[in-house]
Amino acid sequence: MAKLGEFYQRDRSLHPPALTPVYKTSVARSPRFSLISLENSASETTGPTFGQGDIAPGDNDLLTNYAADGETAIGERILLHGRVLDENRRPVPNTLVEIWQANAGGRYRHVKDTYFAALDPNFGGCGRTLTDENGYYCFRSIKPGAYPFRNYVNSWRPAHIHMSVFGSGFVQRLITQLYFEGDPLIPHCPIIATLPDKSAVEQLTAALDLNATIPLDTIAWKFDVVLRGRRSTMFENRMEGN
Repeated sequence: MAKLGEFYQRDRSLHPPALTPVYKTSVARSPRFSLISLENSASETTGPTFGQGDIAPGDNDLLTNYAADGETAIGERILLHGRVLDENRRPVPNTLVEIWQANAGGRYRHVKDTYFAALDPNFGGCGRTLTDENGYYCFRSIKPGAYPFRNYVNSWRPAHIHMSVFGSGFVQRLITQLYFEGDPLIPHCPIIATLPDKSAVEQLTAALDLNATIPLDTIAWKFDVVLRGRRSTMFENRMEGN
């Protein structure tokens, strides 16, 4: 008989309400009626699946995956690494992890991003990788810059990296964003202010990892993703809990 694992009840207090007027965009985006739960079909939960053949060498190296030959992205070189874990801290292998971010000046390579910062011709701002048998993932990149956004007169987003984790199919996707330990803009961000429990902010903050830092080369930051339970990472597309 299989051993039963400990059940971890959802901690809904970590998740912000859909309507949080301090973050002005939520006023237009939040639903006005109760949500309707729809079950996924078997085809949605079982496929398509991901394999090693879907990931090209260098997809997880944002320093060079968009750069011209012999060139590299401009900015503070970082290594972002960690593990994808379940509620009992067991590794989740062969999971597709994707990241996307602004460049060192705080600008995205997107047609609608009109911030004054210059585009870096050698930085695309996105990458992907599969977790290994220990649930481990790793990216090389540059530390993104802060940027202003039209919330109130002087609202700025702290440096952050968006991350998504896929299950066995495209509809099994969790999306979040991580911040950097010690960033003075974190307590001033209107989006972060929507989190009712400050421990949730800590769960979204990558820790400086000097043990993994490469001397004279790259500063390392560690960010583990926990998929379920009361220890879970806060996912912005699963506001009702995980």
